[in-house]
Amino acid sequence: MSVGKNIQTIQTMYLLSFYFNGLLSSPVTKKSTVLLLHQSELCSVLCVLLKYFSSQLFLILSLFFGKSNAQDVISHFQALYVNPLDSYNIHWPIRRGQLNLHAGPGGSLTAVLADLEVIWSHAIQKYLEIPLKDLKYYRCILLIPDIYNKQHVKELVNMILMKMGFSGIIVHQESVCATFGSGLSSACIVDVGDQKTSVCCVEDGVSHRNTRLCLAYGGSDVSRCFYWLMQRAGFPYRDCQLTNKLDCLLLQHLKETFCHLDQDISGLQDHEFQIRHPDSPALLYQFRLGDEKLQAPMALFYPATFGIVGQKMTILQHRSQGDPEDPHDEHYLLATQSKQEQSAKATADRKSMSKPVAFEGELRGQSSDISERIYPQEVELGSSQGDCMIPGNDSEEPLTAHMSRKTAISQFEGKALGLDKAILHSIDCCASDDTKKKMYSSILVVGGGLMFHKAQEFLQHRILNKMPPSFRRVVENVEVITRPKDMDPRLIAWKGGAVLACLDTTQELWIYQREWQRFGVRMLRERAAFVW
Repeated sequence: MSVGKNIQTIQTMYLLSFYFNGLLSSPVTKKSTVLLLHQSELCSVLCVLLKYFSSQLFLILSLFFGKSNAQDVISHFQALYVNPLDSYNIHWPIRRGQLNLHAGPGGSLTAVLADLEVIWSHAIQKYLEIPLKDLKYYRCILLIPDIYNKQHVKELVNMILMKMGFSGIIVHQESVCATFGSGLSSACIVDVGDQKTSVCCVEDGVSHRNTRLCLAYGGSDVSRCFYWLMQRAGFPYRDCQLTNKLDCLLLQHLKETFCHLDQDISGLQDHEFQIRHPDSPALLYQFRLGDEKLQAPMALFYPATFGIVGQKMTILQHRSQGDPEDPHDEHYLLATQSKQEQSAKATADRKSMSKPVAFEGELRGQSSDISERIYPQEVELGSSQGDCMIPGNDSEEPLTAHMSRKTAISQFEGKALGLDKAILHSIDCCASDDTKKKMYSSILVVGGGLMFHKAQEFLQHRILNKMPPSFRRVVENVEVITRPKDMDPRLIAWKGGAVLACLDTTQELWIYQREWQRFGVRMLRERAAFVW
């Protein structure tokens, strides 16, 4: 599509194209280190203390860490106000909902884990007033993404138990904890964060693997889109730079203050805002905005306008690469199933020898269907495994089918699904129609990326218009929940973690330090409340 045609389409849909790669870059030197952790992305790896559970832990997890007058390490909000002339190394331990591994300084898995250990250790000491030497008397809950990396989870658990010194840990998925925190037994969980959006269907405390999606955009992309729209409308603050962290905070504040999804609001309106920078007087600006306030959050439903390049826009649950410490990982199970398949095929061939020729084609068709019955998860796109093993068969047909699946998966992950389409796709991947009805009747939106006026009604209207006609007739009510029990949607998963820690049924899920030291990752397979 040409640029002119694209702009015309976007204007028709109240959207404008915005091309930015989503990276916040700055000069890097070797003097000191700054640790930054988005509060909206803490869901992926939050440690909840049982005795001193407090929502403040999530909002001010780390502010400052240093020694006397030499500030070697600064973290969280204080790091945003560091003078650029001080030449700190800037580390973001989490990006797009996953550990931020990259080729630059501090980008190795060991370095990222060390950054997280510093942030958590300082928060525990300063705000919970618990000396690190006393952590052996405490246990914690670790919330992980629905689409998780087994190696990362393993290293996080090892760091919490063996390095930080907690006595025990429970690992659970954030979507399931969101249902606990909201008091729902089943729901389609839509987590709109700062840099990622995840969708997953949870039924009776179980996250359905086939329904998991992670989209590589979030609230920060809406902020950048809003900035570009304001520039076109004559934004008076000409010195605003996306590479300036204070300016990014300003844009986020303007987005949260002015943006909405109420289609009944139209026309130009006057607005004003103040800018405060260190060692500078406060400045007051006034300007007028119209449809830009609606167009920016609508980009969540038309993510191509974000112009994010260089990465997959849609991420599915892939098969693990395997762990040498886990003797019963997926590779072992696949190898075992392959032998079973060969045995079943040999049995079918022997039976075919005693049957009339007329039935040979039918029997061959039955034997070729054995692999599909043994590998049901490899057939559907929603449960696709990008690195799945090829069944043990010498014929070319399974290989061709496997390659076509990989091609379809690659094409699907390259698509920029809108929020409403991602929800519909996730629900459509549920196993039964009854489960799909449950999901349509309970769509729970958590996270801080969709906290706009009238967002609930807007999303509900789009789901109703795009859901399959067959379900439109049988589903009594499509309900979108954005504030269950009037709680802050950014804290629902944390509330669920606190509820999980207090349940009697979870006492058998605890992994203790001595057990981890002796058995390692095998304890996750035995004790995790989800399929490891």
